[in-house]
Amino acid sequence: MAKGDPRVEKSALAKVKSIIFYAFRGFDPQLGFIFLGLAGISFIVFLSAGQGTPVAIVDQIRNLFIAFVIMCIVSQIPPKWLEMAAVWVYGIGIALLIAVAIFGLIKKGARRWINLGITIQPSEIMKIAVPLMLAWYFQKREGIRSTLDYLVAGLILALPVFLIARQPDLGTALLVLAAGLYVIILAGLPWRWIVPIIAAGGIAILMLIVFSSSICAPDVSWPLIREYQKNRVCTLLDPSNDPLGRGFHTIQAMIAVGSGGFFGKGWREGTQSHLEFIPEKHTDFVFAVFAEEFGFLGNLVLILLFFALIKRGLTISMGAPTLFTRLLGGAISLIFFTYAFVNIGMVTGLLPVVGVPLPLLSYGGTALVTLGFGAGILMSIHRHRRLVQS
Repeated sequence: MAKGDPRVEKSALAKVKSIIFYAFRGFDPQLGFIFLGLAGISFIVFLSAGQGTPVAIVDQIRNLFIAFVIMCIVSQIPPKWLEMAAVWVYGIGIALLIAVAIFGLIKKGARRWINLGITIQPSEIMKIAVPLMLAWYFQKREGIRSTLDYLVAGLILALPVFLIARQPDLGTALLVLAAGLYVIILAGLPWRWIVPIIAAGGIAILMLIVFSSSICAPDVSWPLIREYQKNRVCTLLDPSNDPLGRGFHTIQAMIAVGSGGFFGKGWREGTQSHLEFIPEKHTDFVFAVFAEEFGFLGNLVLILLFFALIKRGLTISMGAPTLFTRLLGGAISLIFFTYAFVNIGMVTGLLPVVGVPLPLLSYGGTALVTLGFGAGILMSIHRHRRLVQS
């Protein structure tokens, strides 16, 4: 057939259509559009937060694109394959965390990275590896579960949390802990265990608030807690104690959020961010930039998008065909909630500053890849459910 022959053009077009169909056959439109909506907001905010730093803007666009590609690729992987790989992924993650503890790279006083040709942060792997492993374990114990199984699950969770917390990386340790606890609770952890833990936590918080002046004294040390972690909690209770030091981040972020009013100051018109009062405005405190420029109305739209993302994930999980996919999908959906809740909470002064990024908005490649991987798993679960039903 000669070049330009209509049959050749039709054949080439058919191949392109086939490739596109294969790439998006596991794509869930609702989840995908929410993901793209948040990515669009991220780009708009980053053009303001990253004003004067074009390299960071280009990097963020690249990171968002990589996360989207990973989401599409993972959506093609059958959940059964994920189940078979769970133990291997968890084991490799633990091995890497041990390697980090022995000869990891130290940056800003923390040993969190390892050089394997490229520099990676193994703790990020555990945000997916831990719920994978726990969902696999409870799937294997379905129908014969006992109290001992929950204790074993607790040990599976405690090991990576301990290794990450001692790096130290409290923010990531809390996210991994939350991801694992979601699986354990969704697997049917008895309420007689949950209620006392919640009650003990509530009493501890109340005691901390009541006796904050004495507990937060400079000469008082907290067991198992590093000094900077103690300072973060005490700063949360009263940031005005050190307004130009430890309390500066929280105070300036709260000023930015409050000054946005109902409609905001306008895109790229935020004074707190552009006069450099907001620290880490590309990463942990990007919500403060968004709130100042788009106000309560913009915050409402953003929170509704997060709500839609979480709701869609939970809907997919509830319709999943196996215990493994239900537990994994539910945990991943609630991980998105934890990211958003903790980040917005720390920016608005409701939670301590622990270095948790805002999903899809904060700058950073590793966190975006993790979230893209998680969204891809949800799409895979949805596609698998449809195939089973048909």
